[in-house]
Amino acid sequence: MSDSTLSNLPSTSTSVLQKESISGTYHSFGKYVKLNVGNHLFLTSYDTLTKEDTMFKAMFSGRMEVIQDSEGWVLIDRDGEHFNIILNYLRDGTLNLPDCIQTLNELLHEAKFYCIQTLVELIEQHLRARSRKTTGDTDACCKVIMLTSAKELPNIVATVRKPIVKLAINRHNNKYSYTASSDEMLMKNIELFDKLSIRLNNRILFIKDVTGSEEICCWSFYGNGQKMAEVCCTSIVYATERKQNKVEFFEARIYEETLNILLYENRNTSVDEIIRATTPRLASAVLTDDDYDEERFSTTNSASGTSRPPRKR
Repeated sequence: MSDSTLSNLPSTSTSVLQKESISGTYHSFGKYVKLNVGNHLFLTSYDTLTKEDTMFKAMFSGRMEVIQDSEGWVLIDRDGEHFNIILNYLRDGTLNLPDCIQTLNELLHEAKFYCIQTLVELIEQHLRARSRKTTGDTDACCKVIMLTSAKELPNIVATVRKPIVKLAINRHNNKYSYTASSDEMLMKNIELFDKLSIRLNNRILFIKDVTGSEEICCWSFYGNGQKMAEVCCTSIVYATERKQNKVEFFEARIYEETLNILLYENRNTSVDEIIRATTPRLASAVLTDDDYDEERFSTTNSASGTSRPPRKR
């Protein structure tokens, strides 16, 4: 076929010219392609073979030479026993994997040969799941680090890229005795920690600190390698001329700080912007002197339950 003849061929989006490695002539594959894989014959569309960046896309885009027989079948020197599974996956993502481990390994080798990376990952994931099921292992719901030494925390905070939530618990050797409700409140804090760790373990690193710190119950929140917030749930009360530890449960505030620490997942955001977004006074509009007076009055009288109507402007 001469160059002048090639120039007269119709130009379509589904037609590609390829060079045959045997005769050196050009062929137009058209919308459909005939494949001969180890003497197993398959008919599929050009779009199916080229939608992903695989060996087929290289074959039919000019990056690889294609061998055809006299009847137009594209020859691929591989065993075609499992090629129907590969072809169905390329067509619409359908994947019906066999149960036999040997067949799965054979299919994995074929997927690697054709450079279908998404299929390789799915088969490897399926093989790992089969292996865990065979050995009796199960996927862990979440992983919580238990501190055994105070020296471990700085290293963890400096190296881990995830946001960190740490709960310090110390029920032993307390300086003062508990109030009647302290144990109940302490258990509520521990239960909330467990719930949050199950829900957010893939986004936040949760740490339990039982190294015997002075704090009985204290939440700490870390992001970008530094402590961003702390919620101390322990206070001292005086009853019958004795000092007692009172453990409290600030559920709403703990939830709020946990959501705030999620902002540090995105390392593209500057620290200053995150601090402004999580600081109520900086996040709101600029307050006037009267606003600050009202805010201080509200804080001072919140314990006694008093309030005053908003100032008219």
